[in-house]
Amino acid sequence: MKPNATPSPDQKTLLLFAGLAAAATTVALADDAAVTKLIADLQSSDDAVRGVAWQGAAPLGAPAVKPLAGVMNHPQFETARAAKRAMWTIVRHAARLKAGQERKAVQGELLAWLQTAPASVRRELVWMLSEVGDTAVIEPLAALLTEADLREDARCALERIPGAKATRALEQALQTVPENFRPAIANSLRVRGRKVVSYPAQKLTPTKPTTVVALPQPK
Repeated sequence: MKPNATPSPDQKTLLLFAGLAAAATTVALADDAAVTKLIADLQSSDDAVRGVAWQGAAPLGAPAVKPLAGVMNHPQFETARAAKRAMWTIVRHAARLKAGQERKAVQGELLAWLQTAPASVRRELVWMLSEVGDTAVIEPLAALLTEADLREDARCALERIPGAKATRALEQALQTVPENFRPAIANSLRVRGRKVVSYPAQKLTPTKPTTVVALPQPK
């Protein structure tokens, strides 16, 4: 294009796309740097540095989920706890109203780690999904109802997720989970307004015989 010449419509479009691509690259690099700094600060021996790091994690969103999941099982207790706090900060930020795409992005990253993370981290991910997840998380959570170490957490998570699909998942589980776990599933269904007669509420079942003794009448 000649100097001072007016760009054609096609040239304007190309310039616009080039500008957007450059801006996106700059943002991505900035995000990567911020996540790298977050992970480094969470592993600091200084309580103040860790505190500032996890408290400011919310805007980092989905790109920080995978690195944080790797630190949540850190051998240093304070580092692992700070990483968990950072993750919860991100999850609750993404769960806010009108968070739309941000919520879905965080949910997707959590689901990606649900099957492969260490057991202690998976338990946290289950609860996080109950906070930020939509109907897409119901099937993966229902699959955990057969795992002895995670089934109680998965049950409680499904109990928290609104909608008929979560209720149907619990109704199906009532027929498929081990017998000793079915009363717990039945309780979740009652919480969601379903009547279940096949497994009475355990808290209403006496644990030992009771007797009533008449008090002597006053003379």
